[in-house]
Amino acid sequence: MATKAEMIDAVAEGAGVSKADAERTITAFFDYVVDAARSGEKVSVPGFGSFATTERSARTGRNPQTGEPVEIAASTAMKFTASSKLKATLNGK
Repeated sequence: MATKAEMIDAVAEGAGVSKADAERTITAFFDYVVDAARSGEKVSVPGFGSFATTERSARTGRNPQTGEPVEIAASTAMKFTASSKLKATLNGK
């Protein structure tokens, strides 16, 4: 698994910019994705994929230690859907 520091190093080297500039750019991108998701927007990056939110309804789960029913509140989750181009690249096509 790549760490944030490794990602910053790779982006800085690949873009030919300083690590500080790369970190600011990466942070700005993720801040934008979070803000867009918070307002219900979908963020698409052509050739890579899209980030969107999905609603999870309230449900009853089970405590794994005791087996007792536990109410799980409704929530909003982030999902990523890979583009067909990214899927093809990952699958060697």
